[in-house]
Amino acid sequence: MRKNNDNREISSPPKGCRGVFILGIESSCDDTSAAVIRDGFLLSNVTASQAVHEAYGGVVPELASRAHQQNIVPVVDAALKQAGIEREQLSAIAFTRGPGLLGSLLVGVSFAKGLAASLGIPMIDVNHLHGHVLAHFIQSPLPAPPSGKCSGKGGENEAIPQRESGERAPEFPFLCLLVSGGNSQIVLVKSYKDMEIIGQTIDDAAGEAIDKCSKVMGLGYPGGPIIDRLARQGNPDAFTFAKPNIPGYDYSFSGLKTSFLYNLRDWVKDDPDFVEHHKEDLAASLEKTIVDILMKKLRLAAKDLKIKQVAVAGGVSANTGLRNAFHDHAHRYGWKVFIPPFSYTTDNAAMIAITGYFKFLDKDFCPMSAPAYSRVAENLV
Repeated sequence: MRKNNDNREISSPPKGCRGVFILGIESSCDDTSAAVIRDGFLLSNVTASQAVHEAYGGVVPELASRAHQQNIVPVVDAALKQAGIEREQLSAIAFTRGPGLLGSLLVGVSFAKGLAASLGIPMIDVNHLHGHVLAHFIQSPLPAPPSGKCSGKGGENEAIPQRESGERAPEFPFLCLLVSGGNSQIVLVKSYKDMEIIGQTIDDAAGEAIDKCSKVMGLGYPGGPIIDRLARQGNPDAFTFAKPNIPGYDYSFSGLKTSFLYNLRDWVKDDPDFVEHHKEDLAASLEKTIVDILMKKLRLAAKDLKIKQVAVAGGVSANTGLRNAFHDHAHRYGWKVFIPPFSYTTDNAAMIAITGYFKFLDKDFCPMSAPAYSRVAENLV
């Protein structure tokens, strides 16, 4: 038997099946998610979303934590079944320790502690933002034969995941633009476990600005998908909004938000139906302004650090305008860009599991006493 950081006895990795099986649990906000990764290859990724928040125009923390309590057991059970394994075959449990909504985090943290203790396996704490960055390293297994379910014997007929053809992950070091509803950061990624935040928002995040402007327009929540859809039909040069002028690689979106609000207020005075008449152009112009702000600082960082490998991650990385900007910069500046699949842009347990897998290889476990934390730390590890 081995011992964890808190001197608790834990069992060795399961010998019945070859490889390392990591269960990832994500509950930082309003999505309850569980995933199983085997040797870096994704076997399952199950998410239960919460539609209850739409009526309130934002996530209600108390409602979110209640929903997590209802969802976490069936979600974990579904993830294990889809992966074709029993819980006794798990090597470790990785969980989001923070940042996020504290009540939501506590549900996932408490569940992970209880399950790990019952199975006698180590726990691995994961920074939610670290997980977004490492989502680029998730690999998908090739289809297994009908009898490919793990038998526990490691026989020759067992389906062994293989890397898909083509380069799918960035090489170190690379830059990652991490953009979500709560964070906007430029991260210098030196290795799986060595990341440095070299630029970040000093006020609102990009996703937060989009949601707030969408709400001001009366378009509903969440604003990201709505603005994205409308922007595809609008003129991005129809309106001009304020852009910040702050030093270094840091961001600011509060000035843009204020500019949008004041301009819209004046336009609506003259035409009460202004939003309805111009919502596509407003959405396109807002999106273009935010993308321009994000890419300007990212270009500066890439130029100063002489880095050509650039990735994007987080919920806002699903935005069509931002994705198009990355492809444009790849053509204009010779960048090699890495854009995650849509399923890895939202909060998901697959990114937690892959981060846990790399930490497992380093035997970087956490004690049972590790608490959840709600705020962003200085670094991502």
